[in-house]
Amino acid sequence: MRPIISVSNLTKTYASGLQALRRIDLQIRKGEIFALLGPNGAGKTTLISIVCGIVTPTEGTVLVDGQDIVRNYRAARSTIGLVPQELSIYAFESVWSNVNFSRGLFGRAPNPAFVEKLLRDLSLWDKRKDRIMTLSGGMKRRVMIAKALSHEPQILFLDEPTAGVDVELRRDMWALVRGLRQAGVTIILTTHYINEAEEMADRIGVINKGELILVENKTELMKKLGKKQLTLHLQQPMAVIPAALGDWSLALKDGGREIEYRFDSVEQDTGVPALLKRMSELGIAVHDLNTRQSSLEEIFVSLVSERVGART
Repeated sequence: MRPIISVSNLTKTYASGLQALRRIDLQIRKGEIFALLGPNGAGKTTLISIVCGIVTPTEGTVLVDGQDIVRNYRAARSTIGLVPQELSIYAFESVWSNVNFSRGLFGRAPNPAFVEKLLRDLSLWDKRKDRIMTLSGGMKRRVMIAKALSHEPQILFLDEPTAGVDVELRRDMWALVRGLRQAGVTIILTTHYINEAEEMADRIGVINKGELILVENKTELMKKLGKKQLTLHLQQPMAVIPAALGDWSLALKDGGREIEYRFDSVEQDTGVPALLKRMSELGIAVHDLNTRQSSLEEIFVSLVSERVGART
């Protein structure tokens, strides 16, 4: 099956000389939730803007459902819904008018039943007659999502969709995303809330300084790059770690009441059994222990830091 989005050798250099993207190659599968992570200025919004036909690439090609986004703009763009970071709605029009107008822009026939369901799903039905200027920021964000979905797109881009919104909207929106995914819609999101990517995404892409550092299945990424942390709770606190434990990379925590040991979870010899045996031989009593897997946020920070270090 061909990918629903195919990005090849994509580069964007602005007139100022800033190279926002560097030879990006990316394939996005139909029906998946793909999370694009990266620090501010990494190139996330530029990449989305090019795929959506808003920004013209310097080099490379983008195919959306087999259509070239530059040569066949209308056909390609009709399959895409975009929720940008910035609010872009007609302040003096009603919620209903805004959503209906967006549907008409894409040449879709009127469908009041579909629009009603969309507004109900986003908790906007009671506000359908209200003018946009009277709505709260969270409600305006809901309208943006409704506008993006008004023409029933196959692909939905969410650019920092929950930044600065209330918990209720975040919950409603992710419930809607799950429903869209079940219906076969492909979701591409950028987010600063890495826990959302960890919970929602099938695959993760990490971009930094215009380069796509890594694209990986989320569970495989966690297995490959995830470290485990063993915390040993001591019966008696210690001031320093004995030299006899120098074979392990250990750190004292909580005023000497805990020893922390980080290890690679995919290695056959983690060093944990030998560590516990040596501590027993030294008479260091442990009253409890627990392990914790590295979070996606820790992995992301590590990847970006390693790449920055390699370039300096």
